[in-house]
Amino acid sequence: MTSVPSYVAPHGLLKGKTVLVTAAAGAGIGFSAAKRCAEEGCQALFISDVHERRLQEAVAQIKRETGLENVHGQLCDVSQEDQVQGLIDAAQQVMGGIDVLINNAGLGTSCKVVDMPDEEWHKVIDVTLTGTFRMTRATLRHMQPRGKGVIVNNASVLGWRAQVEQAHYAAAKAGVMALTRCSALEAAPHGVRINAVAPSIAIHAFLKKSASEELLQKLSEKEAFGRGAEPWEVANVMVFLASDYSSYMTGEVVSVSSQRA
Repeated sequence: MTSVPSYVAPHGLLKGKTVLVTAAAGAGIGFSAAKRCAEEGCQALFISDVHERRLQEAVAQIKRETGLENVHGQLCDVSQEDQVQGLIDAAQQVMGGIDVLINNAGLGTSCKVVDMPDEEWHKVIDVTLTGTFRMTRATLRHMQPRGKGVIVNNASVLGWRAQVEQAHYAAAKAGVMALTRCSALEAAPHGVRINAVAPSIAIHAFLKKSASEELLQKLSEKEAFGRGAEPWEVANVMVFLASDYSSYMTGEVVSVSSQRA
């Protein structure tokens, strides 16, 4: 197993941008992406989550660790259209517009198809795929008239690759990939870019609670580096896609993975 590299110093990739990140509380990719955006010079940051205490803690931590004071949070369940609209309206009002949206909200469970109730299937699809659609639709209605903006979606390599007990999650993430490609073609004439990352495995506290140590070790061993990604390693690629350095990329799904060929 190779060692984890040193944290990458910021380069001002998002200087002057306004950023909205969903599901950004806790210790996962969403929080790392939000923190990384602040470090990369965004002028305002708005984050959402469904857990109020963790959300407020995330806002305070980002302010404390990055020095950015213009950080705001609001509760939002992306499976509820009224809450999505409320989040977009609040972010618009506070930040004066949304330059970057990072769609990170997603939900996964483990269940074989033969045992899966409709309720479990629908819940994972509604949060992970339809939630991304709702956020994209609402944000495009503001970005397109402005003639600019970037959306970065969080997909998964499971949109391409099979894993037992993950049919619902994999189907949702494959849908996020297709949504990314199709919506990008529609948004391009309006100056808006839409791309996605597809991580393989990023190790964080929440994942350790929802998956066994044995499974995480098995999945990590499949990686060329012999370890899972740090959440900030995925966030770095999100920031690249959100920045002007990826100005000619749209409709792309970038695999953030070290799996063997």
